[in-house]
Amino acid sequence: MTTHQAPIAKFLIVFAAFVIVVSGLKMASSMVVPFLLAVFIAMIVSPLLAWLKQRQVPGSIAILLIISLILLIGLILGAVIGSSVESFRQDIPVYSAKLGEMSAAIQQWLAQQGIAIDAAQWQNSFDPSAVMRWVGSTLASFGNVMTNSVLILLTVIFILAENTSFGDKLRMARGDQNTQSWLAEFSSSIHGYIAIKSAISAVTGVLIYIWLTILGIDYAVLWGLIAFLLNFVPTVGSFIAAVPAVLLALVQLGLGSAGLTLLGFVVVNFVMGSAIEPRWMGKGLNLSPLVVFVSLVFWGWVLGPVGMLLSIPLTIMVKIALAANEDTRWISIMLGGSEAGKSVK
Repeated sequence: MTTHQAPIAKFLIVFAAFVIVVSGLKMASSMVVPFLLAVFIAMIVSPLLAWLKQRQVPGSIAILLIISLILLIGLILGAVIGSSVESFRQDIPVYSAKLGEMSAAIQQWLAQQGIAIDAAQWQNSFDPSAVMRWVGSTLASFGNVMTNSVLILLTVIFILAENTSFGDKLRMARGDQNTQSWLAEFSSSIHGYIAIKSAISAVTGVLIYIWLTILGIDYAVLWGLIAFLLNFVPTVGSFIAAVPAVLLALVQLGLGSAGLTLLGFVVVNFVMGSAIEPRWMGKGLNLSPLVVFVSLVFWGWVLGPVGMLLSIPLTIMVKIALAANEDTRWISIMLGGSEAGKSVK
């Protein structure tokens, strides 16, 4: 093999391995998604576990307290959200019909202004009711994933139980003292990002819920939950979360309420995303808008709607892992936004 062929062959081998891994993930998505959700939940509660252990709470009791808290939150969300999701899915045909009527009225108005558009072409190009159907199918897919709640909960327990000893075992396996410091830095960055992002997303969801409740929009708690979940997706997540709520406000209360609903989303996400989040999180974990979009499409294609939700945390984990190693830090910088090069040290 010549000198020029070696890099090409290495690239082809790496690319082939990447394709095989991605294909395997897509085929095994029904098993991978619950595991990833369990890892995500474990990362959210890991700082709480560390705090309890610092207070001299035994590990088994600390894990029991955390699992009890997760179960309590899950039961509350299941009781409140479950009925709203079912009612919303039943009302989707009504909302879709009203949106279809509005769409047809707009087409007729354009025709009166001399802008003639074929009805079939208009329906294919501009169908706002499709948004409601997409939201309903997405919520249904989340419900299907949560049927594995027992498996997810057991996985969370085992992850938390292995939390403290994994670093020691990895260091012993590799025989490298630097491994543990790298793992500690990686875990600290990931836990910090997940914890701060979860807190900011929770506040965002609560504020959206309060605003929509004041306006009298149906299923305000559902839109607050969607705002919480999609806040993990920067740039496009807030826009996606606002679309179904604005359309529902348009159908239910009219154009003025739809404008106020949109204004509420804009104000909340501007304050939380532009004023509060940078103060807490800094700019070191930023991703470029192109990477955000590609991650959203890629993980959504591989793992479905849950993959879209976890796309940015997964990409952030890869970025932090790359940044912690001198040989791959340049890739982390390339994944970052305009400030990435200044913030990565």
